[in-house]
Amino acid sequence: MTELNLLPLTGILVVVVGFALRFNPLLVVTAAGLITGWAVDLNFSELLATFGEKFMNSRQLASFLLILPVIAILERYGLQNRAKNWIANIKGATTARILSVYFVVRESSAALGLLSLAGQAQTVRPLLAPMALGAATNIHGELPKEVKDMISAHSAACDNIAVFFGEDIFIAFGAVLLMDAFLKENGIQGIEPLHIGLWAIPTAIFALIVHLFRLARLEAKICNKIAEIKQQNKSVSTEELA
Repeated sequence: MTELNLLPLTGILVVVVGFALRFNPLLVVTAAGLITGWAVDLNFSELLATFGEKFMNSRQLASFLLILPVIAILERYGLQNRAKNWIANIKGATTARILSVYFVVRESSAALGLLSLAGQAQTVRPLLAPMALGAATNIHGELPKEVKDMISAHSAACDNIAVFFGEDIFIAFGAVLLMDAFLKENGIQGIEPLHIGLWAIPTAIFALIVHLFRLARLEAKICNKIAEIKQQNKSVSTEELA
């Protein structure tokens, strides 16, 4: 009976421990790959060649790494401040309206397969979140940290939820093709990627309605949170004076 070699599984342990300790994800994954390569007796040259091959094949990762420096330069030269100032000059612009428009556009573009058209790094952080914060600041004045965090969280959620439900409509999306292959491998015939995409449309519409309803209540939540924080600060000041 062949002896089971558990050493290659040490890479999984490294990933679990690294993420649990909140280390840098890129360093954790790289360390896990190096340890796994060592466990399966790959020499250093072969290991570097494997890393290089996988990196070159992952074009999306390479594009992401190229986008980050560009976004950093734009932010350094005041992209966020310009976005805030631009929104402040638009009458009727509110946080809920800005996020609602973004959600509709993001989900629609994801349904057409344009997944890289926007995202957390290239749109939410440098543009969407500052615009949403600028609209709230224009209405309520300087915002408490709790309110800023809440608006930033809603901005990030808009992108995640819109993409999650919109991308399944695009029949060439990897998850749709994976589901199609899984069904055929298990003997379930007559279902094509087009069918999966069509059945994803009602779910995407329902997610759109639910999230727009949540965003419609966001303005009231912001007002209530600001009033609550002001009341707390007022109570603290009264106690200190007493």
